This record gives sequence, C-alpha cells and structure tokens, in this order.
Amino acid sequence: MKTNIKNYNLDELQEIVQELGEKKYRAEQIFNWLYKENVQSFDEMTNLPNSFREKLKEKFELHIFKIIVKQTSKDGTKKYLFDVLDGKAIESVLMEYKYGKTICVSSQIGCKMGCKFCASTGIKFVRSLETGEIIEQLQAIERDENIKISNLVFMGIGEPLDNFDNVMKAIKILNNPKGINMGARHISISTSGLVPNIYRLADEKLQCTLSISLHAATDEKRSQMMPVNDAYNIEELMKACRYYIEKTNKRISFEYALAKDNNDNLEDAKQLIKLLKGMLCHVNLIPINKIDNGKFTKSTNENIIKFRDYLNEHGIVATIRRELGSDIDAACGQLRKKEVNK
Repeated sequence: MKTNIKNYNLDELQEIVQELGEKKYRAEQIFNWLYKENVQSFDEMTNLPNSFREKLKEKFELHIFKIIVKQTSKDGTKKYLFDVLDGKAIESVLMEYKYGKTICVSSQIGCKMGCKFCASTGIKFVRSLETGEIIEQLQAIERDENIKISNLVFMGIGEPLDNFDNVMKAIKILNNPKGINMGARHISISTSGLVPNIYRLADEKLQCTLSISLHAATDEKRSQMMPVNDAYNIEELMKACRYYIEKTNKRISFEYALAKDNNDNLEDAKQLIKLLKGMLCHVNLIPINKIDNGKFTKSTNENIIKFRDYLNEHGIVATIRRELGSDIDAACGQLRKKEVNK
C-alpha cells in the first residue's frame, strides 16, 4: 500500500531519497514542491528526473482532498467538508480577520471527549488524522481560494493532544522555513485538558499559543460540561498549566463558553478570578453555540458583557470572541453531522 508522502518531515525525506539511490538535496526539492508550490502530483515536480518521479509514484501518493460541501457565510467565513479518501469526512473553517486569514483544522475523525456543548459530541470517533491530512486541510483551502493563510488553529473536530505525535510533526513541517514557513506564534492548539500531554507540550518548548477549554471554575460544573474533568480535575489541570507557563514563558488562553443559568453569573466570575489569579493568562469568553439536542444555551449578551467587565475590573484580562459564520453550520461538527445523517 502506498503511503502519503506528506506524512514525512524533511529529515525523513532525505533518508528516503538516499534509499532510492538519489542525492540528499532531492529531498529539499520535493519539500519545496509539496509546501511552497503546493503541487497535486509528482509529474509537476519538473526539476526531478523522470526516472526518480516514477520511483516516487510507485511507493508514495499525494493525498489531495476532495471538497464535498463548501458553505460561505455573510461575514466571509467559509466552512469546508472534505473527503479524506477513505470514505470519511472532516471539517475545516476559513475565517477572515483584520490581521489575516485563519484556518481552523480538525485533528481527528470524530472525538472521544464528549463535551456536552460541542456539536462533535455524538460523532463516533473513527481515527486520528495523519500528519499529511492535517496539513492538506490548509493546502486544499489555499488552492481553492488562491490565497495564503497566515494563521492556523487546532480547534476543529478532535482533541489535538490525543493525536500528539502527528500534531507536533505537522506543526514542525508548517513551521519549517524551507516549506510553508508559518511562524509558530501563528499556530494555536486548543485542548480539553489532557494533563499528561500538556506536560509533554511544555517540554517541546514550541512558540505556539496554548488554549485550554476551561468553561467552569469548579469540578462540579466542569464535569457536567466536560467528562474529561473526571479524569483530570481542575487542580491537576492548573498544575500542568503553571508548568507550561514556567517552561515556555508564554501566556495561556483559557476558553470559557458562557451557558445561560449555568456558568455565567457573578459568583462564577468570582470563582474564576480566584482560580486564575497570578497566572500569565487571558480569558476568551465564547457565546455558546446552540446544538441539536444540546443541554446548554447561549447566555444573554448583557450577562456576557457583565462577566467580561467583572473579570477585567479584577485583574483578569478577558475578551469576547467575535462570532463568525453564525448563518452557516459554524459550530464544530455540525456540517459533518448533517452530511453523515442524510
């Protein structure tokens, strides 16, 4: 069975080309074609000898995604559902900001975490994405839109830290100046709080932004929203976060989805301030998306603003995430769920 050549980093490609009887520099040529030129076939790699291209075709393939559905919002947000070539589908979202274009990528087909407010809940976990499948989401959209994407966030379907090795490898390929050359500071990883892998991520000492899906300041409320809290409670999570800050000297962004009559009152804000006091952090308040059969509903705009202002007045930097794609299937997992259930 042929393997996806985009699953290999530059060092691995150098070993491969030498095993195939070619000079080491051929690996950089391939890397350039794959990531700077974003080619869709080996035949487009015109500075490689024909005989070498044929060898590559015999052993490898380029997994080029097919667009199943593309939705465009009034605000310019674009939602993609891709066929990943084994009969499965994944979602990616392209968002427009003043500072550039951002892609939200999936890291798994389905998700194990079962967060009660997420549309991915109920989508059966199938498998983790390969390194090349993570990168192809960005490249497929760049080809479709004829654009350059400047920022990438791991906030689509799946738990990135549950696919740790492939996500780390993808980030390092994205970051390589001989390839896509996306600065690590332009890459964000969002996790539900897999504590052991937060420690692993800290030890990688990448310059990426880490976002923690917190959503409550007490174990009782967080466990109601996020089953992962039963495995790794808030005390353990905060200990790992402090280790991450100490190792990287980087600020953590805490995601907090405000659900009406659940975690959106001033008592919740006080508990959050107590929990985060003294930490190098930022709180990103998220107006929760209503999902089919979901237990939680969006807090009122008045409560969201009060919550933000109270945090800021008490020394916790907090902002409200701008809502994008509200007129399309913007919530993570919604579009895939619709297509699968047709």
